[in-house]
Amino acid sequence: VYEQAKKDQDPAWFDKLMTGYKKVYEQAEKALEAGDWKKVGELANENHKLLQDLTVSCKELDTLVDAAKKAGAVGAKMAGTGRGGLMWAICLDAKAQDAVYDALAKIAPQVWKTEFA
Repeated sequence: VYEQAKKDQDPAWFDKLMTGYKKVYEQAEKALEAGDWKKVGELANENHKLLQDLTVSCKELDTLVDAAKKAGAVGAKMAGTGRGGLMWAICLDAKAQDAVYDALAKIAPQVWKTEFA
């Protein structure tokens, strides 16, 4: 509801946000197709910032995202519709993945690891 009111009050703000989102989406699609996980991570960071600007993130999600990046993730962002505590992170190797897992396990109720071949 808040996001809709802000959009209605400031359409230029929302248009700028959507332009940024479309740019990130298009670049991420290409990076995924190329298997460029470093770029995917960087774009995840950009996307999370846009979601913060949209006000759908929250302190808890931002804390998890920041902890993942500090521990070695090349990128991290909230997932879902926001404010629910779900996020993901991109790590370039097993060492970074283990460090991110350990950091998040200290502050999150559930943490999972997976990999793409």
